[in-house]
Amino acid sequence: MRRFPRHVSVALTSAVLAIAVTACNPPADKAKDEAAKTEESSKDAGPKIAGLPTEKEKVSYMIGMQMGKSLEQVKDEVDVDTIAKAIKASVAGEKMLMTEEQAQEIAQAFGQKMQAKQIAKMMADAKKNKEDGAKFLAENAKKPGVKTTPSGLQYQVITEGTGPKPKPSDAVKVHYKGTLLDGKTFDSSYDRGTPATFPLGAVIPGWREGLGLMPVGSKYKLWIPAAIGYGEAGTQGGPIPPNATLVFEVELLEIVKQPAK
Repeated sequence: MRRFPRHVSVALTSAVLAIAVTACNPPADKAKDEAAKTEESSKDAGPKIAGLPTEKEKVSYMIGMQMGKSLEQVKDEVDVDTIAKAIKASVAGEKMLMTEEQAQEIAQAFGQKMQAKQIAKMMADAKKNKEDGAKFLAENAKKPGVKTTPSGLQYQVITEGTGPKPKPSDAVKVHYKGTLLDGKTFDSSYDRGTPATFPLGAVIPGWREGLGLMPVGSKYKLWIPAAIGYGEAGTQGGPIPPNATLVFEVELLEIVKQPAK
């Protein structure tokens, strides 16, 4: 689960910028000359950007972009004008409306609130995905050519190969495309332009079972329930939601010989 962005990330950004500026400072004996050159060139330093004629404006806009991205996940929870108000007061050295202790207390409470909100959403998504998956698989099982194994895996033969079938201890080379029930692609070796090679012992149970049914040279379509896929957790921070039913088109190209131990 992703944690919400905190003011710490902004402080780190500022620290990194400060280090970068310090690292670029010239030696003391050249400071005056460099300062004069910098002042002269600061009006149009860097790439020409419409609406940002000076270096200061470009740097300021860049920092604003980074802060905006860091707040993307909590954009509905914050007021941008108030954020700008706090930044202006802090930079100007004015008295802040809250103390550091109050800020820490608010940050902790807000973090707990966002974590509870994310957990509630994950649980709701998991429930819906489980129900949608069960309904889909019940209907899909009735379609011509679709077979269902005791584990709940469903598969359909697109092309039947004539080679051997891989064992759980084998490694395989495959081309594949993985989608969610809504058709969204979350992974594809076709898109990367190269087959994938991996040991069957390292993949989800649904893949291990499905590939074990395929003779080399085959192309199958697999429907994998969450119970033999990525389960209730999905891929945290990744593309697969909790309790997602997965759809794969898989070509088994070859069984790869494992190096001798």
